[in-house]
Amino acid sequence: MIPRYARPDMVAVWSPETKFRIWFEIEAHACDAQAKLGVIPQENADAVWKAKDVEFDVARIDEIEAVTKHDVIAFLTHLAEHVGSEEARFVHQGMTSSDVLDTCLNVQMVKAADILLEGMDKVLAALKKRAFEHKDTLRVGRSHGIHAEPTTMGLTFARFYAEMDRNKNRLEKARWEIATGAVSGAVGTFANIDPSVEEHVCEQLGLRPEPISTQVIPRDRHAMFFATLGVIASSIENIAIEIRHMQRTEVLEGAEFFSMGQKGSSAMPHKKNPVLTENLTGLARLVRMAVIPAMENVALWHERDISHSSVERGIGPDATITLDFALNRLAGVVEKMLIFPENMLENMNKFPGLVMSQRVLLALTQAGVSREDAYSMVQRNALKVWEERVDFQEQLLADADVVKALGEDGIKEKFDMGYHTKHVDTIFNRVFGE
Repeated sequence: MIPRYARPDMVAVWSPETKFRIWFEIEAHACDAQAKLGVIPQENADAVWKAKDVEFDVARIDEIEAVTKHDVIAFLTHLAEHVGSEEARFVHQGMTSSDVLDTCLNVQMVKAADILLEGMDKVLAALKKRAFEHKDTLRVGRSHGIHAEPTTMGLTFARFYAEMDRNKNRLEKARWEIATGAVSGAVGTFANIDPSVEEHVCEQLGLRPEPISTQVIPRDRHAMFFATLGVIASSIENIAIEIRHMQRTEVLEGAEFFSMGQKGSSAMPHKKNPVLTENLTGLARLVRMAVIPAMENVALWHERDISHSSVERGIGPDATITLDFALNRLAGVVEKMLIFPENMLENMNKFPGLVMSQRVLLALTQAGVSREDAYSMVQRNALKVWEERVDFQEQLLADADVVKALGEDGIKEKFDMGYHTKHVDTIFNRVFGE
């Protein structure tokens, strides 16, 4: 992932230095367990830990791999250069490369999930704050992009909060699902290594032993992890699209913060473009790009092949780094977002009173008018509002059929905005539990 869309902590999770450190820990902990079983001498297991503070030389490992054409063997050779050839001769005893690679990958994905969960907490905190701030700020709800009925800006933020809260729960489950390790040897039978070694390594790394591995950890776990990242990315886009809509010149109910010295266009000095949320829309596509390859990785030949390996080397870092950046950018956008309540009311009144059409319709049916006739009575007046920008209430008061059914006071009573906000507290209690 390019540095423009990357944050240091998540980048560090996927660095070669981090990877080789985890590889070392897997091998060293395995040696400890082997020594406890009496499979290897204790002094050899102890000797491996001489490298616990070593900064493994990435260039040297690459140099060895250029000859061996095998990354794990290159690392083990380099480890022996630090520990000593004789002392390191029992390292990797009974293990296969996937024991190291897969367990390491899952450790990295767990670390990545923890950072992503922190990012989600920032987004949730920002959405909650803005939801309560604008709990009663009226705006028109839209369906198909067309004015529907009144809602509040607080409810808009609250529904995004609820969506992201579900996503946090999904990510916690995905983190749990991916937190397994395998040290089961060739084809996963433990023929050359005792299951207790796997248990010890996993315990030390904060993982659970994979109940049954072949020569790899089952890739349905990884597919679920990346699918979850894809859903979170789609929710980010969902929020970004709403903000982009609100920032349109014709709408202008909300906007990204525009900082001092910021320029919107190289050609038109007046422009204030929603560049951050447009960027989030694009980043969401990059995260989702990993989902299908991750699902295609589930189907491997027999006990293993390596068709998944090259894919994961790319999508592991790219998807998590991109999503981490997107979550933190979104949190900042929501925190600083400008809200324009006056424009919300002005937009709602662009077609005066029209958003009350359903309430009038329901009142007519309750007054004894058939639904078909009631719909016709309301629609003929509503269409005049669309076409002539006249006041809907005044049109109804001038319609003898409507007045006969509801009376003038009955019509006027149907234009109380409080009718549409009376259950906001109930919804907030459901979302926030307070």
